[in-house]
Amino acid sequence: MTEAPADPNYCYRHPDRQSWVLCQRCGRTICPECQTQAAVGVHCPECTRESRRSAPRTPSRVGTRFRSLRTAGGPVVTYALIALNVLAFVPILVTGGLGGIVGSAGGPVTSAMVFYAPLTLVEPWRLLTSLFAHASILHILFNMYALYLFGPALEQALGRVRFLVLYLLAGLGGSAAVTVLAPTTPVLGASGAIFGLFAAFFVIQRHLGGNATQILVVIALNLAIGFIVPGVAWQAHLGGAVFGALIALVYTRTRRRGQRPLQVLGLVGIAIVIALLLLSRFFVAY
Repeated sequence: MTEAPADPNYCYRHPDRQSWVLCQRCGRTICPECQTQAAVGVHCPECTRESRRSAPRTPSRVGTRFRSLRTAGGPVVTYALIALNVLAFVPILVTGGLGGIVGSAGGPVTSAMVFYAPLTLVEPWRLLTSLFAHASILHILFNMYALYLFGPALEQALGRVRFLVLYLLAGLGGSAAVTVLAPTTPVLGASGAIFGLFAAFFVIQRHLGGNATQILVVIALNLAIGFIVPGVAWQAHLGGAVFGALIALVYTRTRRRGQRPLQVLGLVGIAIVIALLLLSRFFVAY
C-alpha cells in the first residue's frame, strides 16, 4: 500500500497533487481522481472496495443504476443551481423582466421574488427567491458562467453539502449587507453567492499554497464594476465576498474528521450573524 506523505495536504496515492478532502472512513487525504462520492462525504479507493465487498448483494438493476448515479462524483449541485436559476428566469422574462417593489415597473414574478429589506419578516421567502431571480439576460449569463467556472472545482473540493451551504450562506450574507448598507434598495440575483464562491476559492488557494493572484484580480475588478456601473448592488457583492471568505476559513481550519462538530459550530455562528444583520433594521424605524 502506498505510504501517505508527511504533508497532509497531499493525496496519499498521488504525492504530487494537493488536496484537502479527506476520506470519510479512514481520514486520509485524497485528490479528485481518487474520490468516490458516498452518502456522506467521499471515500478513498481502498475504503470504496471494502464497502462494496461488505455491501449486501442485490439483483435489482434499478438499485444498481441509482447507486451509480449517486456516486458518479459530478458537480450535481452546481448544475442543479444553474438549472434552478434558468427555470426561475423564464417566467421573469415572459412576464415583464426587471421589476421591483417600490417605484419601478416590472412583471409580477419579479416583484414577488426580489429582496426588499423592509419585507423580510412579512415575506421571508424573498431571502431565498431573490438568489434565483435575475434582471436581464446579461445578468444571468454572467452569474451562471461564473458559477459554471468555479462551482465544479469548489464542489469537488468541499463536497456537495458544504458547497451548497457556502453558496446559500454567501447569498444570504449579500442580502444582509444590503439590509445594513442600503435597506430601501430592492435587489435580486445570484451575485452575492457568486462573490462568495470567488472569495472562498481565493481563501482555499491561499491555504493550499497555490497562486491566488488571478482570482484576487477577478474579485477586485468585479467589485470595482459594482461601484462604477449604476444599478449594481455592490453591497451584495461585498457581503457575499466577506461571508464566503469566512465560511472558507472555517472549512480550511476544521478539515479533520474529529473537527466536524467545530466546523458545524462555526457555520452556525456565521448563520446567526447573518440572521442578526438581516433583522438589525427592524430595531430602527424605517
